[in-house]
Amino acid sequence: MPYHSLLKKQISQFLNDALENHPDMASFLDAINKSYSSFDRDRKITEHAFDVSEKEYQLATKDLQLQNEIRQQSIYKLKQAIKALDPAAPQEFDEDSDDLIDIISFLEKQILKTKQLEADLIHAKEVAEKAAQAKSEFLSVMSHEIRTPLNAIIGTIMLLQYQDLAPDQRELLNVMEISSENLLSLINDVLDFSKLEEGKIIFAERNVNVLHFLKNIKMANQVKAEEKRNRIKITYDDDIPEFLVCDDVRLGQILNNLISNAVKFTKDGTITIRVELVANNKQDVDLLFSIEDTGIGIPKEKQHLVFERFTQANNNITREFGGSGLGLTIIRRLLQLQGSEIFLESEPGVGSKFYFTLKFKKSNSEIREEAKQSGTENKPDLTGKRILLVEDVEFNIMVAQRMLKNWNAEVDLAENGSIAVEKVRQENYDLILMDIQMPVMDGYTATRNIRTFNTNVPIIALTASVITTDIEAKAIQIGMDGCLSKPFNPNTLYTIIMDNIAPSA
Repeated sequence: MPYHSLLKKQISQFLNDALENHPDMASFLDAINKSYSSFDRDRKITEHAFDVSEKEYQLATKDLQLQNEIRQQSIYKLKQAIKALDPAAPQEFDEDSDDLIDIISFLEKQILKTKQLEADLIHAKEVAEKAAQAKSEFLSVMSHEIRTPLNAIIGTIMLLQYQDLAPDQRELLNVMEISSENLLSLINDVLDFSKLEEGKIIFAERNVNVLHFLKNIKMANQVKAEEKRNRIKITYDDDIPEFLVCDDVRLGQILNNLISNAVKFTKDGTITIRVELVANNKQDVDLLFSIEDTGIGIPKEKQHLVFERFTQANNNITREFGGSGLGLTIIRRLLQLQGSEIFLESEPGVGSKFYFTLKFKKSNSEIREEAKQSGTENKPDLTGKRILLVEDVEFNIMVAQRMLKNWNAEVDLAENGSIAVEKVRQENYDLILMDIQMPVMDGYTATRNIRTFNTNVPIIALTASVITTDIEAKAIQIGMDGCLSKPFNPNTLYTIIMDNIAPSA
């Protein structure tokens, strides 16, 4: 039989053929051969296992080295991030140290400080919100207290204009009218700015004949323009649709402010109201409005200042021309809320041009015809109309009563909301003018009570408060049909009455 190579060599060296072939020796040699073969096999297995272990060890070592490099880089980047977040903060770990425990301890302290800072900020925010709410409530109360007597003053002046007065009396009345309007404008600027800061502006949608609307604005500024020997002219694009949908009150506020500024800073000159159609789409149009004057102008370096609150281009302007320094700030904010912006071009001694673009929805044919009829046929005549006036201030009662009676309306009076509810239970009215703030029962509560048994009679809210808490939205929500701020113009009062008068009347 074949023997292991090493055993073969030993047999040839130490045994002769006779001894090798002896049966007992043959058995012995066979056992030794098997041991050699088994040893050889075990050696190969051991070598193979060692090779595998060596490879695994090399892989494990390489992986550990990679993990250590990642750890070192992470620690370095973590330290750099901590320094970047707050370079001045005292760091309680050695820059060369790689002890994560120190870094984690430091971060825990920073997290605790951050949480404390967050708590302080939340507290400061709550304090600021309470202060803003207190400010809003204060402005609301003060506006009511200021506008209530101002409503009586302006209303009385308007009523006196219907009387036969001597020339000197009419002159004094005109002075009172101008002074009261200036005071009202100043109050409205301050209160409107407060509303804009709080974002409490709601834009209405009404059908407006834009050209007729511009002519009314021109007429409203004509007297002051003539006092300074100025001419106001309108340049209007004939391609503009006759009726458009917009918030005419806010648009009028923007244009009146710009035109009154142009009149104020121009003498012996021309103020041009220019409106151009820049886009005509299926559902809407884009109009470019520009107010141009030939007044004193604004230096280039001062033009950015005119849009800042409480700021004029020149410190002498307030003393010479008056104003709160809020008008252009309010205009810019009103336009921004409608997705637009106002621009200025001006040169000292040549004049100024303020311009902006607004998008308007188109009005449908039925609404256009209705608006056209209401604009031409409605006159101050409320003959046969029964109106309930709910008001507790004597001067306001006198002014509103006289206005309504001058229009031939039948006026009934309720001094508070409780009386108004009982009167509506017993009588039929074509419309209710409801003051908001009254003793015994306010206008909101009275309206809720009335709506439980009468959902048809129109109710118009009267308020002397600046609408900083969404008075108009709340009035509509509880069942009122509109909202009118005091002091109000007789034409505005008449328009809102005719827009809301009960159809059966």
